[in-house]
Parts: sequence; C-alpha cells; structure tokens
Amino acid sequence: MHKLQRGASYSTFLLALIIFSIVLKVVVAIWPAYWDDHIINKQIQSVLDDNPSLSSAKFQSAMEERLSMNNINDLKIEDIAKVSNDGGQLHVAKHYEVRNHLLLNIDLVLSFEKNFDQRTVQAK
Repeated sequence: MHKLQRGASYSTFLLALIIFSIVLKVVVAIWPAYWDDHIINKQIQSVLDDNPSLSSAKFQSAMEERLSMNNINDLKIEDIAKVSNDGGQLHVAKHYEVRNHLLLNIDLVLSFEKNFDQRTVQAK
C-alpha cells in the first residue's frame, strides 16, 4: 500500500525562501524612496496652503527647513523642484530620480514627478 506524501519538499521550501527573500529585498530597497516622496508632497502642499503670498525664495527656504525637520537630508528642493511665480501664484514642478542598489550590479531607478499649483492646493 502506498502512503501519500504530504507537505513541501526541501527544494520547494528553499525556492519559496529565495523568492520571499528577493521580494523582501526589493521592498526594503524602494520603500524609503516612496515614503520620502510622500513626505515631500505633503510638505509642498502644506507650505503652499499655509502661506498665500509667498515668493519663490521663501518657499525654497521653508521647504529646506521642513525637509530637514523630516530627516530628508539627501534631497535638496533646488535640485528636485522648479518653482515659478506666475501672476502671484506659485507653481512647483517636482521631478527627480532616485537610484537604489539592489544586488550585485543591479540598480533600481525610481522616477517621481508631480506638479503643484498654489491655487488648486488652497481650493482643497
């Protein structure tokens, strides 16, 4: 009489462990960049909403201060965003890339882009 074998073999368990490890490595590599982008977006909206009459220079200094408070020290607002003042309303065009090392010679390139308009931020 044959017994039915149940459960995973060693090779199946090892393969599942390798796949889980790779997925975990990717998540650990990309999560900080997405979290920083989320914080940057919230801070840009907050600065535009709190200060209705703001110049480009004051916006950049306020953003540098807020990024520093949120421990985002590797990104400077001058490098990631272009601030323009059209008709008394600030427009912020954020565009930057983050490169994270994954493994061996494989890097992940994450691109973030979003436009902010002071009029639409204050209307919300």
